[in-house]
Amino acid sequence: MSLTIICPGRDMSQWISALKDRAPQLKIEVWPDIADPAAVEFALVWKHPAGVLAGFPNLRCISSLGAGVDALLQDTGLPVGVSLVRIVDDELKQSMAEYVCLGALQHFRQFDEYRQQQADCTWQARPLRHIGTMRVGILGLGELGSHVGGKLAEMGFAVHGWSRSVKACEGITSYYGDEGLAAFLAVTDILVCLLPLTPVTRDILNSKLFRQLPNGAYLINVARGEHLVEEDLLAAIDAGHLSGALLDVFKSEPLPQEHPFWRHPRIKITPHIASITNPESAVLQILENYSRALSGQPLLNQVDSQRGY
Repeated sequence: MSLTIICPGRDMSQWISALKDRAPQLKIEVWPDIADPAAVEFALVWKHPAGVLAGFPNLRCISSLGAGVDALLQDTGLPVGVSLVRIVDDELKQSMAEYVCLGALQHFRQFDEYRQQQADCTWQARPLRHIGTMRVGILGLGELGSHVGGKLAEMGFAVHGWSRSVKACEGITSYYGDEGLAAFLAVTDILVCLLPLTPVTRDILNSKLFRQLPNGAYLINVARGEHLVEEDLLAAIDAGHLSGALLDVFKSEPLPQEHPFWRHPRIKITPHIASITNPESAVLQILENYSRALSGQPLLNQVDSQRGY
């Protein structure tokens, strides 16, 4: 029996060390150096080559290395009947909340405008609105979205959230379904995208959605680059309907040097660092699922492949 790690181009030494510290007896192999594919029963993967998982005939569980599973589900060669799980980790939720709260506060406190005033050597206080009048809308109220929304509410923002189905989250006014989306967008000054990437949510951040936001709304995308129609964002900002955006994820990563996002004065970008899974924190969950998979027990954070999350 063994656990294999399939994460091409990524240094997995920290993960291996963390796993070995807690389970010294565990046999860990890193793809493509697999001694016996038939002995592999658990796979830890991130952006794996399509079809590779079908080469392990006794595989019981496939675990994403992070919270997202969109890359996994794009593989049409996934072995049938093998359970899929994802990582839901407190540290991952905390780091996402830090990023989004910082982005929302910088926009709310007009730091971009003050940065420009500094460049122009201008000393001028700008009017400050009460934080409770700044409405933050969380698009997606899963584990990350509900946690981030709660932290924003604690800070004093008026927080709204939208989800596919009914969700009750403390401190968040909830909307759901297709019929609730327009009402949600109408009361959103800062839109935070934390949706899973599915065929339904791909390209959801488009001109039609942007037109339903109040004039001057701001976008923070920390979900997936494929949620955003990039040309529509540029057009909405340049037309003055959106005031700007903070983007951590992109359709092409690394972002090509010629991409207009790099130089746009109203767009801030970061290199997909909003929330990164911490091996030391996440391996306990992985090992628990490894044990459960071998003993046939229910798995933690199991993915519904039909829903895509």
